Amino acid sequence: MIKYKIRRVLALLVACTFLPLFVMAQSDGGGTSGTTGNTEGAKTPDSKIDRKKAKLAWKKNRKQQMSDAESKKEYNKKYNTKKTRKRMKKAEKKAQNNNDHKGQSFLVRWWHKIFH
Repeated sequence: MIKYKIRRVLALLVACTFLPLFVMAQSDGGGTSGTTGNTEGAKTPDSKIDRKKAKLAWKKNRKQQMSDAESKKEYNKKYNTKKTRKRMKKAEKKAQNNNDHKGQSFLVRWWHKIFH
């Protein structure tokens, strides 16, 4: 009985010793004085003219990205035939069943066993 109490006290002592260390590791160490670490390039422009220029540049860049994505989509459409879509749908269904840990139905297994 006395060993049990000693172990309990020892475990409590170790927990109380390391608890503040774990709590401090979870929070910010306080090494900075309230700054969030934003750089000058990440800040938004101050004047209205600069904001408008930045917005126009962003829109131009976004339009270019969207047109690139659209052309890529059109390029990939020519390979997406009916046979390919059917194969992809079958593969997706099989993957979903595997992820849900479901096997094939009895009839499917029976069919494959007899005819394949």
